[in-house]
Amino acid sequence: MTEEDPEQPREGDGDTLPFVTLVPNMVTTLGLCAGLTAIRYIMAGQFLTAVWLILFATVIDGLDGLVARRLKATSDFGAQLDSLSDFLNFGVAPGFLIYQMALTPGERAGGWIFVLVYIVCCCMRLARFNVAQNRAATSGDSAPAKHFTGVPAPAGALMALLPVFISFETGADLHAYPFLVEFYIVLVGLLMVSRLPTFSPKSIRVPRERIVWVMIGLALLIGILLAETWRGLIAIILLYAATLLQSAVKLLFARRPGANR
Repeated sequence: MTEEDPEQPREGDGDTLPFVTLVPNMVTTLGLCAGLTAIRYIMAGQFLTAVWLILFATVIDGLDGLVARRLKATSDFGAQLDSLSDFLNFGVAPGFLIYQMALTPGERAGGWIFVLVYIVCCCMRLARFNVAQNRAATSGDSAPAKHFTGVPAPAGALMALLPVFISFETGADLHAYPFLVEFYIVLVGLLMVSRLPTFSPKSIRVPRERIVWVMIGLALLIGILLAETWRGLIAIILLYAATLLQSAVKLLFARRPGANR
């Protein structure tokens, strides 16, 4: 008998992966399942449950990338899976929800066209993001961007659901305002594919002496969302919309002739 060389790979090692590398993809799949189940509840008319599932998928979307980076388990497969999951969770599911809650009883064919525009814009937003990520990886530029270009898909989904949140909070019937909802959801879609610089959390730098205040603020925000969920979400979306308006004004003045003189 001969001793086995410890430096030689064992038979079958090339066909296995550490379990930890699968965790980010499992988290992404969890979010995907939430989005798919949201569609199931939308079809059943249980809109509240569907909204909670979409919100859950939004939280999951913020976690899978963080988990992948912390575990050093990023992969091309995971990036593509995340993008496809985002398309369903933040494009298809919110669009379908808006259609069922606000546009179907009137039997107006035009309502679905506006939903299609939103969903297609979400798809193009994600495709553009993937291209930008690939270019950054090819060029070796790993520095986080100071801002996003256009409204990100998760933020776009929350903005698209603003009429739903208002309906839950006030009891308003969205079927009474089809034209307003159609205009709004198309506007959100166009903001997603725009070149407008938008807020990126990755650009925030917190001084060490202010970390405690950030944590207190986070606790306050969570408390507000738990106590007044729909009002809190409406307020957050309106604040985010204000940052978009501010960015648009800055961009407009920057493009005016003589602005840099």
